Amino acid sequence: MSPTMVAYGYLAVAIICEVIGTFFLVKSEQFSRLWPTLIMAVLYVISFYLLTHTIKTIPLGIAYALWGGLGIVLTSLVGLLFFKQSLDTAAIVGIAMIVSGVVVMNLLSNSVGH
Repeated sequence: MSPTMVAYGYLAVAIICEVIGTFFLVKSEQFSRLWPTLIMAVLYVISFYLLTHTIKTIPLGIAYALWGGLGIVLTSLVGLLFFKQSLDTAAIVGIAMIVSGVVVMNLLSNSVGH
């Protein structure tokens, strides 16, 4: 497997850990519940650790754009599905703009390691 594919694998797991960690951030109730707080902290550490491995191969700006952009989309879905939080039209348009920016960077930028 190529180093770029491994880096994208690390990035995918980093994003998933960050999103699940954010789920537990809400469940921690402002760090007043021990187990959700510990789970959140462990997942965030794993996420950042994997992000450090990602940026050995993928440029920092690209990796962070993907990590942040996909994290926003997935975290919004978690809020919608698990916490019954709604998104208004402006929020949906804003998220779509973030996704569009990430897509443009990945498809058109020469900075991305394909």
